[in-house]
Amino acid sequence: MLTSSAAGVYVICPTPFEADGRLDVASTDRMVEAYLKAGATGLTILGIMGEAPKLTAEEAHTFVRQVIARVAGRVPVIVGVSAAGFAAMSALSAKAMDAGAAGVMIAPPSTLKTDDQIVSYYADAVEAIGTGVPFVIQDYPLTTNVVMTPKVIMRIIDQNPSCVMLKHEDWPGLDKITTLRRASDEGQVRRVSIMCGNGGLFLPFEMERGADGAMTGYAYPEMLVGVVNLIKQGRRQEAHDLFDRHLPLVRYETQPNVGLAVRKYVLKKRGIIASDTLRKPGPKLSPETIADIDWLMERIERSQKGSLAA
Repeated sequence: MLTSSAAGVYVICPTPFEADGRLDVASTDRMVEAYLKAGATGLTILGIMGEAPKLTAEEAHTFVRQVIARVAGRVPVIVGVSAAGFAAMSALSAKAMDAGAAGVMIAPPSTLKTDDQIVSYYADAVEAIGTGVPFVIQDYPLTTNVVMTPKVIMRIIDQNPSCVMLKHEDWPGLDKITTLRRASDEGQVRRVSIMCGNGGLFLPFEMERGADGAMTGYAYPEMLVGVVNLIKQGRRQEAHDLFDRHLPLVRYETQPNVGLAVRKYVLKKRGIIASDTLRKPGPKLSPETIADIDWLMERIERSQKGSLAA
């Protein structure tokens, strides 16, 4: 089961599709193995970048079962269960936990406007999934339009013992990490794991502010693992140098609307998935954009060869 001591890199997995839009079983297995080989300490599936709303309930259950079976207990698997209603959230949560998931992730709906509404929503969500299911708060205001202050997050943590992790994707949000870590260090709130998203765009600084690791899906997860490990070893300059080599592609992949298409293209070109298909509605990459990505990948590959030669 997922605990508040979780750390490292929990890679956010896209959902691989065949060219005709069917779930790609072979690519899913290959993707899981590639992420584990890169050093992932956990996997997260059916997140916002997993195209979860485009799956039928049965497809979601099938994908959850396949990933968890492939992992075979080697690392924890977190399942995104955000839904428009609590009935769907409860059903997917139950099936995920029965399949062997370590916990679930819940993002707030965009209808929440006040602090009390946010806190009440998570109380209702916990009632729906069960108090014995460890859960992750997904704090991603850039997508959800729900702003959670540190005080609101602390209220959710205090009122729900099954809350074990914050997925931090606020931007700018470094001071939020500092505030939450200071509060837990001073005993004002129970300490939970903080894992950071946003494509890894601020990862070295987030780690230095007290984050426990990354939970994102950048298409070179070995970079995320390297940066997290180097920061933990106190090797700041090396961590930032590694990050800086990837930053142009990280930035390109973080663009709104086309980000997942970029990520899937890179994963396909790296041989991790067979097709970069997104289910409709979704963007298509222009030839010019593909040329940009190819050039960025070539720069990364050259720099990696250079560092190995050195």
